[in-house]
Amino acid sequence: MASSIIPRHYCSNFATTPILFHSNNHSKSLNYPFLNTNVGGFSRSFTTRCSYQTPPTHHSQFDHKHKGKSFCLKQCAISLALAVGLITGVPTLGLPNDAHAANPVLPDLSVLISGPPIKDPGALLRYGLPIDNKAIREVQKPLEDITDSLKISGVKALDSVERNVRQASRALKQGKTLIISGLAESKKEHGVELLNKLEAGIDEFELILQDRNRVAVAPKQKELLQYVGGVEEDMVDGFPYEVPEEYRNLPLLKGRAAVDMKVKIKDNPNLEECVFHIVLDGYNAPVTAGNFVDLVERHFYDGMEIQRADGFVVQTGDPEGPAEGFIDPSTEKTRTIPLEIMVEGEKAPVYGETLEELGLYKAQTKLPFNAFGTMAMARDEFEDNSGSSQVFWLLKESELTPSNANILDGRYAVFGYVTENEDFLADLKVGDVIESIQVVSGLDNLANPSYKIAG
Repeated sequence: MASSIIPRHYCSNFATTPILFHSNNHSKSLNYPFLNTNVGGFSRSFTTRCSYQTPPTHHSQFDHKHKGKSFCLKQCAISLALAVGLITGVPTLGLPNDAHAANPVLPDLSVLISGPPIKDPGALLRYGLPIDNKAIREVQKPLEDITDSLKISGVKALDSVERNVRQASRALKQGKTLIISGLAESKKEHGVELLNKLEAGIDEFELILQDRNRVAVAPKQKELLQYVGGVEEDMVDGFPYEVPEEYRNLPLLKGRAAVDMKVKIKDNPNLEECVFHIVLDGYNAPVTAGNFVDLVERHFYDGMEIQRADGFVVQTGDPEGPAEGFIDPSTEKTRTIPLEIMVEGEKAPVYGETLEELGLYKAQTKLPFNAFGTMAMARDEFEDNSGSSQVFWLLKESELTPSNANILDGRYAVFGYVTENEDFLADLKVGDVIESIQVVSGLDNLANPSYKIAG
């Protein structure tokens, strides 16, 4: 029962407007005060994993030409649809205006992750790991800061990058012993190997900067951060907590997995198909991520169409027929999963209630809706524990969905991020076909795989 696309009506400023949303035979209305909002453009780059014919000049519906214009009714309605109609979900809109992040668990790390909201999916995944090793974070932070350094024009950018690399090199030399001591015993050999590659890569980076080769900076940064992320994953010793007993028999992702989602694009002459690489995080959402991986292994999504694409979200997972979710053939009933939210500073997720319902207005989620392509489980309007198979990816940052102050955080379960080709999500339209989703790593982290049970 996926939400319908909002009609294209336009308006100028308005304060409180009742808007009717239709979802199959049900309709919902809600009054909500909108503010003026500008729609920004999204930059785009092609990669080898998306086939195309000729490079498009404008293939996002949110182009730079929209900047400075008032939010029209269509866009206002879409914003409200995002907040109100994710599948059939209506989050309550009572979040106080002064809501902000809770104090982090580790005060000595606060300086490393303070500042502007983190929007890079790779960085969010690294900070989402259940580790507390300050030494590796001090290597990670300056390498991530290279992205901002590259925004500086001219040769000053490389000077700034050079300072970042020197800082990372110094942090690695000074903290290497502490980093190695933080590795899980069973993963220590692999972690040390990655550290050696990281050390050699930083030396290579310094040579790139000596040659003033700006083109080589971003690829080298990505390579080194992959080593850092690998080292950090090698610090996690087993699964860090017990899932509540009532959910323990569901498919659980006890760690991380990655999937490739191949989508056939129907009506874009410049883009025929694309492969989206998605990292699923079971450390912070084992039930939600495990449910999805289990459905992927059942080929549940293969051949399914994109069912919603309104510029703010891309959504799929509603099967044909009257069912709104996955019907487990072994029980002939819809399999539902609980709302699952990991709060910053907690050791295990909270289940079955939104953070607002728990009174945790100032809490920050471990996996926030910060990144373009944040992946989450949709659910029914008034039922926190009604997630099943319908999933969505958030596209647009707006006044309703700003990073680190998001009305979706704590109301919907985030369980992954698109880490490759995420920009192309904006090109998907209703009717585009998911040719396949395949698990490419981490399947061994799936516990209780129901797809293996004959149904």
